[in-house]
Amino acid sequence: MNNKTRGKGLAIAISIGVALLCGAKYSAPTTNILVEGTIPNSKVFGGPVQVMVRTLTIKPGDKLPFHYHPGYAFNVVKSGALTVEDGCGGVETLTPGQGFEETDGRVHRGRNLTDTDVVVYDTFIIPQGKPTTVSLPDDERRCGPPQDVKECENDGWRKFTHPQSFTNKEQCLSFIRGRGTRSRFQRTH
Repeated sequence: MNNKTRGKGLAIAISIGVALLCGAKYSAPTTNILVEGTIPNSKVFGGPVQVMVRTLTIKPGDKLPFHYHPGYAFNVVKSGALTVEDGCGGVETLTPGQGFEETDGRVHRGRNLTDTDVVVYDTFIIPQGKPTTVSLPDDERRCGPPQDVKECENDGWRKFTHPQSFTNKEQCLSFIRGRGTRSRFQRTH
């Protein structure tokens, strides 16, 4: 009798779980490309770059997968409250009129934790031939790459997992020095 009761309880719990999963709705963020073009010889970025301006709308409760851009993204929140999670653990919520930048390769994702749509204007400057966004497999959170020497200090080098891990502080510092000696865009060609 006790096993029958447990079995019924388990069956009910599974049924409720399946119903909740089936009833949950997912709406993918929508994008609207406003303009795109190419700068054939950017003096700032040391070579040809693609420039794209778009709007991104994220519905209430939705999130983007962890991703990075093989270039730069400059962003301004038009409406709603956007929560940006850095792959290394930082979290920031931005409201209309506030902007932020995403640097070459840094892992992050956006989330809408509110009950109204979030609309963001994004401007991408990406090496020619590269995608604007690279999503990480299975929405895996990764930390990196380091942006400055301070992030390598006080054992900070240990947290990095993207695009590589480091075995010591000097490796982390060498990585940063190597990125600073030439244009990031020249590296990708």
